[in-house]
Amino acid sequence: MRLAVFDEFRVGVVQGEDIRDITSVVPAGCWPEQRINWLIRNWADVGLSDLSRFPAVPASSVVLRAANPAPPQLFAIPANYHAHIGEIGSRAITKTGKTARDNGFFLKAAGSVSGAGEPIPLPAGSSRRFDHECELGVIIGKPARNVPRERAMEHVFGYACLIDLTMRIEPGQFEEERSLRKSFRGFTPLGPHLVTADEAGDLTALSSRLSVNGDRRQGAALKDMIVDVAEAIELISSVVDLRPGDVIASGTPKGVGPVAPGDEVTIEIDTIGAMTLTVTEAGPAPRPF
Repeated sequence: MRLAVFDEFRVGVVQGEDIRDITSVVPAGCWPEQRINWLIRNWADVGLSDLSRFPAVPASSVVLRAANPAPPQLFAIPANYHAHIGEIGSRAITKTGKTARDNGFFLKAAGSVSGAGEPIPLPAGSSRRFDHECELGVIIGKPARNVPRERAMEHVFGYACLIDLTMRIEPGQFEEERSLRKSFRGFTPLGPHLVTADEAGDLTALSSRLSVNGDRRQGAALKDMIVDVAEAIELISSVVDLRPGDVIASGTPKGVGPVAPGDEVTIEIDTIGAMTLTVTEAGPAPRPF
């Protein structure tokens, strides 16, 4: 099943060219941004076998929000493809050949998540380099604590395409923490939909792709991840509780590169979907970057 969050955080099921608006199954008191988290937590009891009872909205008429607009936690796995490690030279944090298995994970601000119908806004007036990173987003379906990898996939609700935007280090000048450089508003596009695990199929058979203005820059088989989804869940749950709705950015393959206002960035993952986003410039902020 493909779930969409759209307009004022309404939730729906994608059916061809329409979205069946199922917002009515969520309690009225639930904060709109949290509707998808409520749905994930209560999935077994929602009862969506007869979608015809819900109103249909043309998909072309809505603005798609993030597949989960308010994840409780947003984790990211660095250096997870061998060919990517060290490819950006002195701008890289991982310079010694250490892989995701050595580095563990880091956190991005959940407020950096955005949707397929929204732009990627870069800080106003910045001369810094901002790079795209093509990733699979993993959405957790049930609580996980100290989960061995053999049982880890039982805790996955679904997947979405994820772009991890990054403000790069300037050698000898700027050394901001990784979380800051990846946490600007709109720096984690997640979408276009939330595809449930059963519909996504075997991850090892899937490939990801990213292009800028029609020029292919990244492409990889998901089976080439050093730390696969199951191992990532084992790792994170050994440190902290994973909660329904949490998102894991599973790491980027080689080919990362800069984007600038006016660019169009397209990400696609087999069976998961595709989305194209426009890079813009954000409004002025009191703290320049």
